[in-house]
Amino acid sequence: MSQLQKKWLFCLLAIACLHPAISSPLALLVGFVLANLGWLPSDWDLGKLTKKLLAISIVGLGFGIPLQQAIDASVGNLPLILGSILLTLLAGTALTRVLGLDRRVGHLIASGTAICGGSAIAAVAPAINARNEQTAIALACVFVLNSVALFVFPVIGHLLQLSQHDFGVWSAIAIHDTSSVVGAASAYGEEALKTATTIKLARALWIVPLAAISALLFGGKGKLNIPGFILFYCLAIAITSLLPQGQFIYQELFALAKRALVVCLFLIGCGITLRKLKQSGSKPLLLGVILWLFIGSSSLGYILWQG
Repeated sequence: MSQLQKKWLFCLLAIACLHPAISSPLALLVGFVLANLGWLPSDWDLGKLTKKLLAISIVGLGFGIPLQQAIDASVGNLPLILGSILLTLLAGTALTRVLGLDRRVGHLIASGTAICGGSAIAAVAPAINARNEQTAIALACVFVLNSVALFVFPVIGHLLQLSQHDFGVWSAIAIHDTSSVVGAASAYGEEALKTATTIKLARALWIVPLAAISALLFGGKGKLNIPGFILFYCLAIAITSLLPQGQFIYQELFALAKRALVVCLFLIGCGITLRKLKQSGSKPLLLGVILWLFIGSSSLGYILWQG
């Protein structure tokens, strides 16, 4: 297949993901298949495109979140948010030593599990002077588990008959990346989506202190790289509250952002190959799985106990 044919195929599939008939898990799977068949354009920087589209999509979601709902969801779940972050980081540090894993790789995986996956890893990596290959290994582990969560979480939610609110809280706490949180929550329902998005972005704010503390723990010479989309997301919520007369426009932006996130999952799938997974080795993935099961089961237990 020529480069031109690959580009046409890629663009057609990306556009198809905007259609409601294409679910989040299906979009991810299509991207994964495309990558492993070698049918992606080799001269396009899909990683950069994914980051930009994801940031824009998350900001768009802010136009569908009422300000009071955002405040209530964030404050009401503050103990769970802080507790899960702290416990995951501590468990990650201990397990990294037990497994004999590289300290920086272990910290990146723990950071991604504790807060918001790839965004946290991208922010913490320069703060601890992580090498590109160390960052890539952590990202690969997180992306794999995100992919699994996208399929598994809605099934578990329905089996346990979780309410829309409870599923939104659980997915925001236990799924790594915002894109996968939104994908799983949107498959569960509109209320689950709004709850999950609000809490996930509230968690994402903790990237700032985490990156700063990480820089000190690893020598204090790293750089802070804080995602700007978090601030713009908060601004979008504020605009909907201050200018309520634009509700029709806000709802259209919100709907468009939800479909754009499905395209993001297609792009993320394009970045996952079997070769990359083999290169990362078993120990990083083992650490990621243990931490993921830990935060998933403990947060679910807490939510069920509270209910």
